[in-house]
Amino acid sequence: MNTTISILAEIPEDLHEVLTGYLESHPTWDQDRLFAAALSLFLLQNGECDQQAGRVYLDSLFQTSA
Repeated sequence: MNTTISILAEIPEDLHEVLTGYLESHPTWDQDRLFAAALSLFLLQNGECDQQAGRVYLDSLFQTSA
């Protein structure tokens, strides 16, 4: 069973506007899925190459339902 943890983060308004536009034009994505993909990719690209980060990244990319 996957456990999810809720986080609160402040992002620049410009980034929020782009995020909102992306989510509106891609209905299969939601904010949680997008942040999971972005954070796991960041960790993979910056030296945290473990199976868990890779699995979260791939799962978020290939998830078919929001």
